Amino acid sequence: MRYAVIGTGSRSAMYYEALVENEKIAAENELVALLDLNQTRMDYVNERLGLDLPTYQPHQFEEMIEKENIEGIVVTTKDSHHHEYIIKGLKNDLKVITEKPMTTNEEKNQAILDTMEETGNDLTVTFNYRYSPYRSKVKEMLQEGVIGEVTMVEFHWYLDTTHGADYYRRWHGEKRNSGSLWVHKATHHFDLVNWWLDSAPEEVFAFGDKRFYQPETFPYRMRCKDCDATDDCKFVLDMSSSDKLTALYLDAEHEDGYFRDRCVFSPEINIWDTRALTVRYQNRALLSYSLNNYAPYEGYKVAFIGTKGRIEQDVVEASYISGHDGELERQTPDNNIRLEVFPLFEESYTLDVEVEEGGHGGGDKRLLEDIFLENPEADPLGRQAGGYDGAMSILTGIAARRSIEKDQPIKIKNLVEFPSALNK
Repeated sequence: MRYAVIGTGSRSAMYYEALVENEKIAAENELVALLDLNQTRMDYVNERLGLDLPTYQPHQFEEMIEKENIEGIVVTTKDSHHHEYIIKGLKNDLKVITEKPMTTNEEKNQAILDTMEETGNDLTVTFNYRYSPYRSKVKEMLQEGVIGEVTMVEFHWYLDTTHGADYYRRWHGEKRNSGSLWVHKATHHFDLVNWWLDSAPEEVFAFGDKRFYQPETFPYRMRCKDCDATDDCKFVLDMSSSDKLTALYLDAEHEDGYFRDRCVFSPEINIWDTRALTVRYQNRALLSYSLNNYAPYEGYKVAFIGTKGRIEQDVVEASYISGHDGELERQTPDNNIRLEVFPLFEESYTLDVEVEEGGHGGGDKRLLEDIFLENPEADPLGRQAGGYDGAMSILTGIAARRSIEKDQPIKIKNLVEFPSALNK
């Protein structure tokens, strides 16, 4: 299958590297074109791959499809533009693969659902969290009824001051681009809950605030590159120290004016960093969820309460430990995953979990083979996600935004109208 990658920022690397460098995937597929508004970034991808792929601008999408005989597209643009290429791809009968989130608001979501009904075509949304072995293990246990019927989920995610801060340097810091982290980041988490429970959200009530990444925390400057307070700031990003950041962003600024090292304390940032919500699901289960962006370590805690007991999973994805020179280093600790079952009226027990190397706990490799290979391995867990899954994952986040803005619960059915074919 002949693919084009749409958007060549840092997130696209996982896909173009797989299409060119993964032997199994490259044997069945070919990357034949790139599309981006920034020529410098496309040139970097060609140099990185040692190729001379034809490059196109956004207004040349139809020309690219025809001229390069494109059969599939991978959409890794800014979130707010995903819908444009998804819709064009579906209407051109292409295989459409998109990064999460599928889109950023209810209107764009509706447009995608309507196009799916009109064309009869579906798409793939790349929820790599589903594919990590230790999260898959939770799905297996719930499917087997280890704790009976799940009635409640407690889910709390912590983004540290490395990863969590980085969203505030980039375009993600504005709702118009990312839909806020309720959508861009939490879509991963809401999709996991939807998948784990085999259900969908029905009603959402949320709170959110910006309590840390604000000018009151540290004196605001425009960007790190020209800042005169770098000696005192723990959030400095020196793009010149990274060949990749220099090539993709610093050297590309002259084309589109986008700088990657915005001050995280900018008053222009309008997304929350402190949030919590409650969700009622169609199967009557309740979710209590929170997301924090200035935690001392990276990871999450999730617990499932059922009619026969409780399952708990704690994951520390990164923490700061003392290095050889006494400085703190951000590393993944050993024994960083705990999975424990607490049956009613019986002793609790701990399960060993499989941890694999690679992105997202080994999930990236499994995801890529599942979406790109013609005959992937059978998957009784149903991990490949389509347009309905993409819609339901972001609708929780969209409803959370509206709930905060209106100070009231939001019913999912009032945000979009699902075509009859997708009305599950």
